[in-house]
Amino acid sequence: MRSYPIGRYGRFLRNHVVPCILVPILILLGGCAPEQESQIPQLRKQESATQLIVQGKPFLMLGGELGNSTASSLEYLRPHWKTFRAAGINTILAPVYWELIEPREGEFDFSLVDSLITDARQHNIKLVLLWFGSWKNSMSCYVPSWMKRDFERFPRSQDKKGRSIEMVTAFSRNNLEADRKAFVEMMQHLQRIDGREHTVIMIQVENEIGMIPEARDYYSGATSAFQSAVPQELMAYLQEHKEHLQPEFKAMWDRGGFKSSGTWEEIFGKGLHTDEIFTAWYCARYVEEITAAGKKEYALPMFVNAALIREGYRPGQYPSGGPLPHLMDIWKAGAPSIDFLAPDIYHGSFVDWSSKFHRADNPLFIPEAGLSHRSAADAFYVFGQHDAMGFSPFAIESIDPEGHRLTRAYALLNQMTPVILEHQGKGVMAGVSVDQSRPVTRRQFGEYMFTASFEPLDRWAARPADTDPRGGAVIIQVGRDEFIVAGSGVIVTFESLNSERPLAGILSIDEGVYENGVWKPGRRLNGDQSHQGRHMRLAYGNFQIQRLILYQYK
Repeated sequence: MRSYPIGRYGRFLRNHVVPCILVPILILLGGCAPEQESQIPQLRKQESATQLIVQGKPFLMLGGELGNSTASSLEYLRPHWKTFRAAGINTILAPVYWELIEPREGEFDFSLVDSLITDARQHNIKLVLLWFGSWKNSMSCYVPSWMKRDFERFPRSQDKKGRSIEMVTAFSRNNLEADRKAFVEMMQHLQRIDGREHTVIMIQVENEIGMIPEARDYYSGATSAFQSAVPQELMAYLQEHKEHLQPEFKAMWDRGGFKSSGTWEEIFGKGLHTDEIFTAWYCARYVEEITAAGKKEYALPMFVNAALIREGYRPGQYPSGGPLPHLMDIWKAGAPSIDFLAPDIYHGSFVDWSSKFHRADNPLFIPEAGLSHRSAADAFYVFGQHDAMGFSPFAIESIDPEGHRLTRAYALLNQMTPVILEHQGKGVMAGVSVDQSRPVTRRQFGEYMFTASFEPLDRWAARPADTDPRGGAVIIQVGRDEFIVAGSGVIVTFESLNSERPLAGILSIDEGVYENGVWKPGRRLNGDQSHQGRHMRLAYGNFQIQRLILYQYK
């Protein structure tokens, strides 16, 4: 065959005519899928921080989680969307109920999910969907009725006396495959109806999984597994990560002499702690199969949440085996498709629990926290101190947006979002949380030491009407001597760590606002407002952003 030079006409065909023919064909055949796929919400590292990327841009989740039954009735939920917007919420965490989407086995009805997504879009709010599948607060109350009635085919967990518990056992393939099938159907449906809009930005798999009132399951299949050798894949992971295991978990393994093979009790010893380790592994494996199958259909970020331990409680008295700090290594080994583990914080120290869940391999997200006036301080703290992806108090439909401190906190954080996202992971940002029990905290920024104290304790402060108030702030170093401080209920003083210029003074403090990420200064705060140059004050009765410039002298 004779060949000819391309020439001007050939180049015209190649550059103009052929693309006009091929592009529509490629679109029909899914040829634009790689570009669409790249826009799926995803997690991305920015130095030491992990950010949630939505529509190609970092996203800071100012969230709220619905009460358990709120999303089951559109008529009940619809009046609340305006409330969410008035409260400054940009993301709602909403349950998806297995019993309602698969009322008859193999027949799926996603009308509730579709309407939820439609309403969220109309109000410019994103969604995190919570899969209430096999477990919700340990129990299996959301499995479909056809599954509950057929307890021979879908067996329950059992206690030591052989009595069934109101939870499906993780040791039944029938249970797992039914849950996996429903979850896959949901992810396929989300990809079809939301694969371009990306209203849904993340998925929680199950809810507060764990065993209770026993530390492990005594169903026959579970007992057989407990008496068998610890799976080699777990032992291989532990040996590979031995030097980086959680100290509490490593100590359990150490007591048995760091054995590399044997039964659960041979490796970890006899006791409730071994029962819980066993439970954690098989819960993690169950969740892994569901998560991996769902991600094959639509690879949204996915996480598991943990019900935390009350002080003094032993395994079996809380949802044991869940993704708790002392069991994180088991969950990381058993459920690698899960992107992170998240705490539901309702009791204990918010600061301490947040710190335990923030690790180099586990970014922090708070899917549930108690909704109170303290929520405002907690939000400032986690975004500043832990580069958190999001914060979400529970039962958010009950909020009074006009009177709640969280509304004012979210308004301030919304202004600060571009600045916070820009500085995440760079070691120049911190959060503070102070109250009666923790009245002072300190943070270092280069050659400066900041001391934040609880403002209502100051003799000149107005006394808060709130019961048990809490102050919080986010501090960002934007220059060698320049800082942005935003929050409420905090007094900040400064020290120089430079031995040649050991004193720190205030050059200026300006209050102001951010508009589209641009700083707009307002009043210059001096005199009484800075205690004649001695400190910066963010009064508890107010929410402010202040820009501070320090200097050093001797």
